[in-house]
Amino acid sequence: MFDTMTLTKTLGALCGTLLVYLLGAWVAETIYHSGGGHGDHSQAYVIEVEGAETAEEVVEEVDFAVVMASASASDGETLWRNCRSCHALEAGVHGTGPALYGVVNRPVAFYGDYNYSGALIAVAEVWTPENLNDFLENPRSYAPGTAMGYNGMRKVEDRANLIAYLDSLDD
Repeated sequence: MFDTMTLTKTLGALCGTLLVYLLGAWVAETIYHSGGGHGDHSQAYVIEVEGAETAEEVVEEVDFAVVMASASASDGETLWRNCRSCHALEAGVHGTGPALYGVVNRPVAFYGDYNYSGALIAVAEVWTPENLNDFLENPRSYAPGTAMGYNGMRKVEDRANLIAYLDSLDD
């Protein structure tokens, strides 16, 4: 009943059906997606929505001094884990980055035995809490060309907590 010729015909029929299906899908894709040039012209009819133009996203600016006043050094200690792979908290002990002991309100190029990038020296003279906040938010945009490869902390509360922790280390 099932000889070689029957199996060959059955396999040929399945392959032919699959080929017709794939060719049909290709033709449909060509007709519906590339023929009309979708997106190249304006809409035929636009529905006016009242107040649509005024519905812009409002970004609320938070005063960093207010956030810094309520910052928690103990919460900042847990955020230190992001920094400790490249920085040390002992004075004069450098990793990939310079030592961060006493970094708050000290000059940017404080250690003579560390090679600071010129980008940092050009943007600030002293690491004030505000300068640290701006730098930690996005180091590459604050100091273009900096050697620091960190992407930054997005939350202002986290940055303030970390700065409070770093400030609490030295008396």
